[in-house]
Amino acid sequence: MNAIFTRRSIRQYQDKPVSDDDVKKILEAGMSAPSAGNEKPWQFIVVRDRTMLEKLADTSPYAKMTANANLAIIICGDLELEIYKGYWVQDCSAATENMLLEIEDRNLGAVWLGVHPIKEREIYIKELFNLSDNIIPLAIIPIGYPGEKKVTESRYDESRVHSEKW
Repeated sequence: MNAIFTRRSIRQYQDKPVSDDDVKKILEAGMSAPSAGNEKPWQFIVVRDRTMLEKLADTSPYAKMTANANLAIIICGDLELEIYKGYWVQDCSAATENMLLEIEDRNLGAVWLGVHPIKEREIYIKELFNLSDNIIPLAIIPIGYPGEKKVTESRYDESRVHSEKW
């Protein structure tokens, strides 16, 4: 549970490589997510090439830190793997959160960068990686050893809890 409460968005990274074992465990965490009908509609692109990381930084105005990350993982929905149409977004979001928690548990840092549903971002990633029409990029996670420390505090807000009625 500690990873849930201590995870924060990290946008600065040390120049220190992330091991292949760490990457595999992060991907395993993503693939352990629940999905509608156990459809597992996800595909992942692991990007370590510095030139490609710099190009990924141009996906949106909020993706600049990707250029300085050790790697990035792009989470994509594969429409051909869907059993229940439209649930790929929820399924891939669950995979993304699992990955973020595993990243935190491994003392690494990351941030969730949204791609879908902004068409310009989707098109940019699709063209950059030559994705087929059935593959929709949902998010990018830049990953590295944290180059910053964030304060952790409870985010619990009693005013957001409703019992039995609104």
